[in-house]
Amino acid sequence: MTVKKVFGRPESLCDVPNLYCSGCGHGVAHRLVAEAIDHFGLRDRTVAVAPAGCSVLLYDYFDVDSIESAHGRALAVGTGIKRANPDLFVFTYQGDGDLASIGMCETIHTANRGENLTAIFINNAVYGMTGGQMAPTTLLGQTTTTTPNGRCAEMEGAPMKMAEMMATFDGVVYSERVALYDPRQTIRARKAVFKAFEAQINNEGFGFVEILAACTTNLKMTPERAQQWLVDDLCETFPLGVYKDVMSGAKQESVASRESVGATAGSGSVKHAD
Repeated sequence: MTVKKVFGRPESLCDVPNLYCSGCGHGVAHRLVAEAIDHFGLRDRTVAVAPAGCSVLLYDYFDVDSIESAHGRALAVGTGIKRANPDLFVFTYQGDGDLASIGMCETIHTANRGENLTAIFINNAVYGMTGGQMAPTTLLGQTTTTTPNGRCAEMEGAPMKMAEMMATFDGVVYSERVALYDPRQTIRARKAVFKAFEAQINNEGFGFVEILAACTTNLKMTPERAQQWLVDDLCETFPLGVYKDVMSGAKQESVASRESVGATAGSGSVKHAD
């Protein structure tokens, strides 16, 4: 009997135990990025940039060159690396407190300039490693260590929608929001990561993928309950879909709306533009 291997660890992932919390989305997101690196044959010329937070553990798991930036400065560091050596493939891997708060200045100006980089943005609606504080993406009414009575729009403002914001910049050629709550959505997330990688490979400009995930520790939920929260609450506030695609070969630019994309996230009928 011949046994054919159909599933295994991507070569770009180190063969080490995963130390992320149970139910955390980082492990799956890492795999998707590693699969893209392998698929495009980029491992020998990839540089990963990770800032502070849970994303800083990236260098323990990816078998590529990596560098740690100051909190919020990953895209500034990535810009310097890519400009100094345009032949390298450079991606950042950032959380919501990092990319959308401490590093918002770097984020919007990198996008506006259209730097030929790829940003992988993990949105779990909270500062993770640093203590569970409110992030720019924290939901209204969500309790955190800095909003013990729940986030209030009058005091803290509304959650910031980064995929939509990125779509407004001329330098951004691809912006999509995906989620990691079931196999179907994980496959869609994989396609989005591959598409954003292609934008850089083809020298087309800035590619951005926002990945919705659950932080079980700071949500104080079981993995199962956290996944349901992701579907019922996080996807309700952050509709899934392609918000911009002006890459060569794209049929049309697509700006997703709540009505066309996010209203049925839990049912598995999320619409994605072709």
